Amino acid sequence: MSKKKGEGLKSFNKGFSVPDTYIIIFFVVVLAAIVTFFVPKGYYETQDVTYMMNGVEKTRTVIKDGSFQYLTDDAGKAVTEGVTLFSGDGESGFFNYMFNGIVSDSAIQIIAFLLVVGGAFGIMIRTGAIEAGLVGLIRKAKGAEKLLIPVLFVLFSLGGAVFGMGEEALPFTMILCPLFVAVGYDTVIAVLVTYVATQIGFGASWMNPFSVGIAQGIAGIDVFSGAGFRMVMWVVFTALGCGMTMFYAAKVKKTPTISVAYESDQYFRDQNEKTGIDEGHSFGIGHILILLTLAVTVVWVIWGVMKKGYYMPEIATQFFIMGIVAGVIGVIFHLNDMKVNDIATSFKNGAKDLIGAALVVAMAQGIMQVLGGSDPTTPTVINTIMYGISKALAGLSGAAAAVLMYVFQSVFNFFVVSGSGQAAITMPIMAPLADLLGVSRQTSVLAFQLGDAFTNLIVPTSGCLIGSLAIARIEWSRWIKFMWKFLGVLMIGAVITILIAVGIGF
Repeated sequence: MSKKKGEGLKSFNKGFSVPDTYIIIFFVVVLAAIVTFFVPKGYYETQDVTYMMNGVEKTRTVIKDGSFQYLTDDAGKAVTEGVTLFSGDGESGFFNYMFNGIVSDSAIQIIAFLLVVGGAFGIMIRTGAIEAGLVGLIRKAKGAEKLLIPVLFVLFSLGGAVFGMGEEALPFTMILCPLFVAVGYDTVIAVLVTYVATQIGFGASWMNPFSVGIAQGIAGIDVFSGAGFRMVMWVVFTALGCGMTMFYAAKVKKTPTISVAYESDQYFRDQNEKTGIDEGHSFGIGHILILLTLAVTVVWVIWGVMKKGYYMPEIATQFFIMGIVAGVIGVIFHLNDMKVNDIATSFKNGAKDLIGAALVVAMAQGIMQVLGGSDPTTPTVINTIMYGISKALAGLSGAAAAVLMYVFQSVFNFFVVSGSGQAAITMPIMAPLADLLGVSRQTSVLAFQLGDAFTNLIVPTSGCLIGSLAIARIEWSRWIKFMWKFLGVLMIGAVITILIAVGIGF
């Protein structure tokens, strides 16, 4: 009986297939188009509110409470107008959603931001400086692997927080799996200190341009604002994740057979003669200069946001400069045999890696176009939907509403694992909805980033998770058996964080 059950789970791991994000979004567009035939159009009145940001008075346009009205015809009936299949006059038709989404004001700047920043980090990664630095650290820590766990966890969490590190962690999972098995740990720990750490950093980030930056831009608040609160959050969650990892490592070291990967780790035990770190990686002055360039850029971006109010154009340009400097250093020091043309090639490759995410942003804006756009003062279906949701949640406190936003984002992440894609789809609704429910837009972004990242640790739709597990030879079903408690602690911490944010008026 147990054998058949195990075979069923194994079959599920291999056969489970979720539609591509593009397919999911297409069907959301279909649903949105159908909704326009049944839901009447509505609109709000808005008002300008002033607030202080870093000692500077700023103004934001928000929805006026209780101002919702339906668009009515001459007979006083609410107007319902279904979307057309194709529009030839520049309006929004069903099949116009892709192009209209790309050229919409709310999407074009985000798309440009993604491509420029992605290209810049493509150059940085091409130099091999980040990889060489981490490999050098691993090599020096031989014989002190227990100390290596917290150091690596913090570094990979920092990578997730600063530049959305995810797939870049996979090569290090390959390196660390045999190393940790050889010293009496297991491959679960290798996945924890690499992939899991990046996702904790991703979720608790204060300056990830691909999640926090995009979500704040869509929400209409200053990009990378609220950094102080988020830095504290990053420290807390990184320490929490690191502590749980070290606790688990101590248990496995004492009793290896308790590991969910004990049987699958036999492969690495059989290959333990290959556990040495690749000596081909060198770490020299060129690598140091590039890592210093990255550090200086991070400080420059934080300074620009907090002191000068830099937004997406300036931040993208700062990262672009970083990429050029890294490329020049790479060529001068012949890092990874870099030549001048490799700067252009790696920039194109880095941008190419984010074209998929950029198109998700465009298609998500296409959904908004089909529903009439996101202007609260223009009669649209989306305004009516927002009004309905706010009425349904009207009796809830701001704290309860914020927690529900977090739960929604966590569930939604099962279907759209791309951080920038999820921000593009959900934040145009969540940000103005937050206004109606008495939740700050900053807190709605917080609910998004925590919900988007932490469930990446279990969802089978995450290619990066499945890739990490494949490298470690851990079946997804066994991973869930281990991870549910770990994730439960993180989610409880996320709810507490959101309640604190509401309580202090974040």
